[in-house]
Amino acid sequence: MTVKNRVITATFAAAGLAGLLGAAAQPAAAAPELLAAPCVQKIAVVNNGGFVINFQITTRDGALSAATDDYPINEWRLVDLTSTPLTEGADVRPLVHATAGDDVLGNSFVSYCTNGQTATYTASGTTLNYTVTLLT
Repeated sequence: MTVKNRVITATFAAAGLAGLLGAAAQPAAAAPELLAAPCVQKIAVVNNGGFVINFQITTRDGALSAATDDYPINEWRLVDLTSTPLTEGADVRPLVHATAGDDVLGNSFVSYCTNGQTATYTASGTTLNYTVTLLT
Protein backbone atom coordinates (compact mmCIF):
# COMPACT_ATOMS: atom_id res chain seq x y z
CA MET A 1 0.00 0.00 0.00
CA THR A 2 1.41 3.39 -0.95
CA VAL A 3 1.79 6.26 1.49
CA LYS A 4 -0.97 8.15 -0.30
CA ASN A 5 -3.36 5.17 0.04
CA ARG A 6 -2.46 4.78 3.73
CA VAL A 7 -3.25 8.45 4.40
CA ILE A 8 -6.59 8.20 2.58
CA THR A 9 -7.43 4.94 4.38
CA ALA A 10 -6.46 6.43 7.75
CA THR A 11 -8.52 9.55 7.02
CA PHE A 12 -11.62 7.51 6.15
CA ALA A 13 -11.08 5.26 9.17
CA ALA A 14 -10.78 8.25 11.48
CA ALA A 15 -13.85 9.87 9.95
CA GLY A 16 -15.80 6.65 10.28
CA LEU A 17 -14.68 6.17 13.88
CA ALA A 18 -15.58 9.77 14.71
CA GLY A 19 -18.96 9.24 13.10
CA LEU A 20 -19.52 6.10 15.13
CA LEU A 21 -18.36 7.74 18.33
CA GLY A 22 -20.48 10.79 17.59
CA ALA A 23 -23.52 8.60 17.03
CA ALA A 24 -22.81 6.61 20.17
CA ALA A 25 -22.29 9.76 22.23
CA GLN A 26 -25.62 11.25 21.16
CA PRO A 27 -28.59 10.46 23.39
CA ALA A 28 -31.44 8.72 21.65
CA ALA A 29 -34.17 11.12 20.66
CA ALA A 30 -37.10 11.01 23.06
CA ALA A 31 -40.29 9.64 21.62
CA PRO A 32 -42.58 12.51 20.64
CA GLU A 33 -45.17 13.21 23.30
CA LEU A 34 -48.62 12.35 22.05
CA LEU A 35 -51.38 14.89 22.52
CA ALA A 36 -54.71 13.83 23.94
CA ALA A 37 -57.53 13.75 21.39
CA PRO A 38 -59.42 15.72 20.35
CA CYS A 39 -57.47 18.94 20.05
CA VAL A 40 -59.73 21.90 20.96
CA GLN A 41 -59.74 25.61 21.73
CA LYS A 42 -62.86 25.68 23.92
CA ILE A 43 -64.35 23.51 26.65
CA ALA A 44 -68.06 23.46 27.50
CA VAL A 45 -69.73 21.74 30.45
CA VAL A 46 -73.48 21.09 30.34
CA ASN A 47 -75.14 20.81 33.75
CA ASN A 48 -77.44 17.77 33.59
CA GLY A 49 -77.33 17.23 37.36
CA GLY A 50 -79.82 18.29 39.98
CA PHE A 51 -77.44 20.85 41.50
CA VAL A 52 -75.57 24.09 40.86
CA ILE A 53 -72.01 23.88 39.49
CA ASN A 54 -69.07 25.90 38.27
CA PHE A 55 -65.86 24.62 36.73
CA GLN A 56 -62.21 25.35 36.10
CA ILE A 57 -59.85 23.97 33.49
CA THR A 58 -56.94 21.92 34.84
CA THR A 59 -53.83 20.44 33.24
CA ARG A 60 -51.93 17.20 33.88
CA ASP A 61 -49.50 19.14 36.09
CA GLY A 62 -52.26 20.80 38.13
CA ALA A 63 -52.35 24.30 36.62
CA LEU A 64 -55.84 25.84 36.92
CA SER A 65 -57.85 28.48 35.09
CA ALA A 66 -60.24 30.84 36.84
CA ALA A 67 -63.63 29.34 37.71
CA THR A 68 -66.78 30.03 35.73
CA ASP A 69 -69.78 31.55 37.46
CA ASP A 70 -72.25 29.21 39.20
CA TYR A 71 -75.02 27.81 36.99
CA PRO A 72 -78.02 25.50 37.48
CA ILE A 73 -79.34 22.38 35.76
CA ASN A 74 -80.04 22.60 32.00
CA GLU A 75 -77.51 25.39 31.47
CA TRP A 76 -73.94 25.32 30.18
CA ARG A 77 -70.83 27.45 30.24
CA LEU A 78 -67.95 27.68 27.78
CA VAL A 79 -64.31 28.52 28.45
CA ASP A 80 -62.17 29.71 25.54
CA LEU A 81 -58.70 28.45 26.43
CA THR A 82 -57.09 31.44 24.68
CA SER A 83 -58.47 33.57 27.54
CA THR A 84 -56.62 31.49 30.16
CA PRO A 85 -52.94 31.44 31.16
CA LEU A 86 -52.71 27.79 30.06
CA THR A 87 -50.16 26.85 27.40
CA GLU A 88 -51.21 25.72 23.94
CA GLY A 89 -50.39 22.03 23.52
CA ALA A 90 -51.25 21.21 27.15
CA ASP A 91 -53.62 18.36 27.94
CA VAL A 92 -56.63 19.80 29.78
CA ARG A 93 -59.96 18.77 31.28
CA PRO A 94 -62.63 20.37 33.46
CA LEU A 95 -62.64 20.24 37.24
CA VAL A 96 -66.31 20.62 38.21
CA HIS A 97 -67.35 21.94 41.64
CA ALA A 98 -70.88 21.09 42.84
CA THR A 99 -72.30 23.56 45.37
CA ALA A 100 -72.44 21.72 48.73
CA GLY A 101 -71.04 18.65 46.97
CA ASP A 102 -67.99 17.00 45.48
CA ASP A 103 -65.35 18.20 43.03
CA VAL A 104 -65.09 15.87 40.02
CA LEU A 105 -62.58 15.79 37.16
CA GLY A 106 -63.63 15.23 33.56
CA ASN A 107 -63.19 11.59 32.53
CA SER A 108 -60.84 12.37 29.62
CA PHE A 109 -58.17 14.88 28.75
CA VAL A 110 -58.26 16.84 25.50
CA SER A 111 -55.43 18.92 24.04
CA TYR A 112 -55.42 22.70 23.80
CA CYS A 113 -55.01 23.86 20.18
CA THR A 114 -56.04 27.25 18.81
CA ASN A 115 -58.39 25.86 16.17
CA GLY A 116 -61.90 27.05 17.10
CA GLN A 117 -63.09 23.53 18.05
CA THR A 118 -65.05 22.76 21.25
CA ALA A 119 -65.02 19.73 23.55
CA THR A 120 -68.31 19.30 25.39
CA TYR A 121 -68.60 17.49 28.71
CA THR A 122 -71.78 16.72 30.64
CA ALA A 123 -72.10 16.72 34.43
CA SER A 124 -74.77 14.21 35.51
CA GLY A 125 -75.88 12.75 38.84
CA THR A 126 -76.29 14.19 42.33
CA THR A 127 -74.09 16.53 44.35
CA LEU A 128 -72.25 13.69 46.08
CA ASN A 129 -72.33 11.17 43.22
CA TYR A 130 -71.89 12.56 39.73
CA THR A 131 -69.75 12.11 36.63
CA VAL A 132 -68.23 14.53 34.15
CA THR A 133 -68.14 12.83 30.75
CA LEU A 134 -66.64 13.96 27.43
CA LEU A 135 -69.29 13.96 24.68
CA THR A 136 -67.44 15.37 21.67
